[in-house]
Amino acid sequence: MKNNTFDEVKSKLNQIAPLALRIVMGYGFMVHGWAKLNHGRPVGFQKLLEQMNVPFPSVSAWLVPLVEMIGGLAILIGAFTALAAVPLIIVMLVAMFKVHLKFGFSSIKTIGLSPDGPIFGPPGYEVDLLYIAGLIALILGGAGILSVDSMFRKRKATAQ
Repeated sequence: MKNNTFDEVKSKLNQIAPLALRIVMGYGFMVHGWAKLNHGRPVGFQKLLEQMNVPFPSVSAWLVPLVEMIGGLAILIGAFTALAAVPLIIVMLVAMFKVHLKFGFSSIKTIGLSPDGPIFGPPGYEVDLLYIAGLIALILGGAGILSVDSMFRKRKATAQ
């Protein structure tokens, strides 16, 4: 009897587990997207994209932050999770190969020490891979029971 109860609890927890991924990743994407849009920064982001020879930098300077904001919100609330994850993975792959790859794996590099604390160098591709892995986990495992996707599935099941 006890084993059945344990299995039931574990099954429920497995369905809640994606919530932690969704909160951290959704919020993270939204913060990064907002930073690119806030205070006229698309112009600065466009200059960065031009320096990296990204095609259509003026369009990309708006498209990337909007994908991060809208996709991040979708991931956060668990709505159209698999669909939202695809453009976010593309954004992370571009960031990894165009920006972070040349700085190595580690996202934290202490390059010095100031009176205020450590001085960090440019981040590597570690965080990009973590975001991609998390998004793939959500695509394969679903958004969990505490999500808009789950609510839609329940409504569809009761309507049939």
